[in-house]
Amino acid sequence: MRARLEPYERLVGVHEDMSELDEMLSESPDEDTNAELERMAEGFLKDLHELEITTLLSGEHDAGNAIVEIGAGAGGTEACDWAQMLFRMYARWAEQHQYGFEILSESPGDVTGYRGVTSLVKGAFAYGRLRSEHGVHRLVRISPFDASGRRHTSFAIVDVMPEVTENEVDIDPAELRIETYRAGGAGGQHVNKTESAVRIIHVPTGLMATCQNERSQHKNRASAMTILASRIAELERTKSDERMRQLKGVVNPAEWGHQIRSYVLQPYTVVKDLRTGHETGNVLAVLDGEIDGFIEAFLSDPSLKAVAE
Repeated sequence: MRARLEPYERLVGVHEDMSELDEMLSESPDEDTNAELERMAEGFLKDLHELEITTLLSGEHDAGNAIVEIGAGAGGTEACDWAQMLFRMYARWAEQHQYGFEILSESPGDVTGYRGVTSLVKGAFAYGRLRSEHGVHRLVRISPFDASGRRHTSFAIVDVMPEVTENEVDIDPAELRIETYRAGGAGGQHVNKTESAVRIIHVPTGLMATCQNERSQHKNRASAMTILASRIAELERTKSDERMRQLKGVVNPAEWGHQIRSYVLQPYTVVKDLRTGHETGNVLAVLDGEIDGFIEAFLSDPSLKAVAE
């Protein structure tokens, strides 16, 4: 609740300060005071826009943190590189919004990039904003890995879940199978020589979470449980939504292969969201984290917002 009230209370205070400055200017014009008022007005309008966006975030978990999973699709090295590009895009977006961003689990590609990477985005309304990114993302470009310079199409799937703690989900410890193993890939001799990596399997659902990023087996287990708990909660929500769709007679296509956005670098440059129609020709800016236009277009569409919730 405070996450929703504080921005409003702050804006009320700024508005009162601006009114006082305006009265001072009407009685005694001053260039410095006028410049200060203009600066405050600019910031006020920016913060007001942010508040307007948060009013659209009314879902159960919208105000909380987000877990973002990126998986490379078919295409080998190209797809792994595309997954890494998306990972960087969300990392830069989080940085611009002053959100915390940490890797929970990663599986490097054989040559470059990621076969899969899971991150935690920490900050007010992180999930509410990022849930619009859930779906398949398509890249078209001249491949830097093709000596012939041919154009390639790559796919990656982005899965966005609210962070759910182990205590928020009813998980029977007897239904968990916990395995430890030696971590592979980068990490130094300690990581590779000790069984610090953890794999947790929820036997009834077959859901699995792994983590090998930390040297501590305890920390890896905690991260894996966070991922697993969020996946179990998301599965339950999906089952509930599916039952509602069946009752309503609505059938939605499978998410994999149901492309939501295209990023075209060749033969022209454009990023277009196929759900909202929002697009921009500044592809490099988007890949550098400037995705708020796409997020806001999604949140402003009542039909899309209702489906996501």
